[in-house]
Amino acid sequence: MTDYRAILRTYWGYPDFRGVQQEIIESIGAGKDTLGLMPTGGGKSITFQVPALAMDGVCLVITPLISLMKDQVDHLRHRGIQAAAIHSGMRRAEIVQTMENAIFGGVKLLYISPERLASDLFRVKLRHMKVSFITVDEAHCISQWGYDFRPSYLQIAQIRQLLPNTPILALTATATPEVVEDIQRQLHFRASNVFRMSFARANLSYIVRRTLDKESEIIHILRNTSGPAIVYMRSREATRTLAKTLLQHNISATWYHAGLEPTVKEERQNLWQADEVRVMVATNAFGMGIDKPDVSLVIHPDAPSSIEEYFQEAGRAGRDGNKAYAVLLYDKEDAKKLMNRVTTTFPEKEFIRKVYDQIAYFFVIGVGSGAGHTFEFSLDKFCHAFHHFPTRVHAALEILQRAGYFDYDPNPDNRARLRFLLQREDLYRLDQATPNENAVITALLRAYGGLFVDFCFIDESFVAKEAGLSHEETYSTLRGLDKKRIVKFIPRKSIPLITYRTNRMDGEDLIIGPEVYEDRKAEFAKRIQAMVAYCENDSECRSRQLLSYFGETASKDCGHCDVCLAARNEQSDDHLRQAILQLLSDKKGHRLTEIKAKFGQTEAGKILNHLMAEERVTTDGSHIWLKD
Repeated sequence: MTDYRAILRTYWGYPDFRGVQQEIIESIGAGKDTLGLMPTGGGKSITFQVPALAMDGVCLVITPLISLMKDQVDHLRHRGIQAAAIHSGMRRAEIVQTMENAIFGGVKLLYISPERLASDLFRVKLRHMKVSFITVDEAHCISQWGYDFRPSYLQIAQIRQLLPNTPILALTATATPEVVEDIQRQLHFRASNVFRMSFARANLSYIVRRTLDKESEIIHILRNTSGPAIVYMRSREATRTLAKTLLQHNISATWYHAGLEPTVKEERQNLWQADEVRVMVATNAFGMGIDKPDVSLVIHPDAPSSIEEYFQEAGRAGRDGNKAYAVLLYDKEDAKKLMNRVTTTFPEKEFIRKVYDQIAYFFVIGVGSGAGHTFEFSLDKFCHAFHHFPTRVHAALEILQRAGYFDYDPNPDNRARLRFLLQREDLYRLDQATPNENAVITALLRAYGGLFVDFCFIDESFVAKEAGLSHEETYSTLRGLDKKRIVKFIPRKSIPLITYRTNRMDGEDLIIGPEVYEDRKAEFAKRIQAMVAYCENDSECRSRQLLSYFGETASKDCGHCDVCLAARNEQSDDHLRQAILQLLSDKKGHRLTEIKAKFGQTEAGKILNHLMAEERVTTDGSHIWLKD
């Protein structure tokens, strides 16, 4: 019998497994299709990394984020584990080499994006790979009913046809009972096999605080708490604005969103990870794959569009087991704003068809052509040309993607590319190069091969580090070398990409079926309503509400959410009220100072004020007694 615990101790140093980790590992090790439901911070990675080392062949890990792939591969290699990733930032030669390594036993864990599964090259190479099992991370993305459904995940089911006897391990931290069933159905599980870890977080206090001045409330909360914090905002601009406001109030903060340069994102994340910055103000681009156990506070000034999204983001607090808080700020207008997201996310079909036609005009694509072609899509330029709001166009493009007409990537990670225009011997004869230019050229030659033959993807931050320069100095130097025609430098671009999956047709002929539009719109509205209900339910324990949504029944109230604390205070007030009335029942005048000394200055004062307002007692300013 495989000693999984020994592998855990050898490579990770942990004495034993947690929760349902061991049960999941033993299940996939026995060749069974397995679904693991584990909360954020529950140790999902261990459940596939340990059996991958124990089993023959390579474990395919399907995950949606390139940054997460890179981080996990780096961590595994640091532990002496053979791991690799295939992503869009790699050259074809690098991809082929990585897959060859996987075929010949040089890789134990191979991380890929779901989009990679559609590649003919990958499918050809896959036939020669000995795959131990397939891991599907963020498995809720395969379900039409999952809050973050991604059409590319449907490719996984097709891969199963190529590997019919290979077991699948599906993992998620956010799945309703309906989604749990759908995941197994979409992945063609041979038998239902689910392992659940309670989503309850005993150390995390969920709080909904009603306020009209959210900015002031955020400052107040941060000043009265300590430890690392995350504030989730709905827009990129809002992250920058709030971070600057916090800095003005002497609260250490920075901001993060998908539109920042990779080096800037990495730098800010590192500062926050190292506790050099306390507060990270971010969009939901910040979170998946973020591993900082000591986050003590997560604030949502605006409610997310689903309980799933909120639960996952709030769950990034308190992963070290210490006391932590998840605070959601809410006002009377928020319910209306939340419901408006339904029409924003699902614009009218007429509008979607119009956008489809206008994109064809924008790229000059005739009817019957375009399939397989990829275009850089400037959303701002398009919206200016056709007088649209970006949010509506973005929503229309996502629906067109789900309908199968486009592949739409709003945040592509296109790395910088470079090749030398001079030959190697000519470089050594350069006599007018600046010290910075010499440093950058030397760094490039040391780090990358083939630069004299063809373009290579380069990492500007890595070149900067090797050259001993800042990122800005390195970028400026590369542009200078390009102007001098020493190199051809193509800077990184983050312009959205649109790829036509089918030939262009007339917008009127588009089929936008109920599974793409009506059904998903109804499901989205249902999630929004559940979020509103959570915010406005002040009578049921917050933790109970969340657990109930995910099909889990809590045996008792948490005792520390805003609802539980309010109930406890109410009970305490009632007890104190009865004690004061009992004291005054002798119909004698009692000194106010005596009562406050006996029952507490603040608490007794509050109860006495209530009793006077109810005209149950009377006072002369120094004494108080019951009214007849």
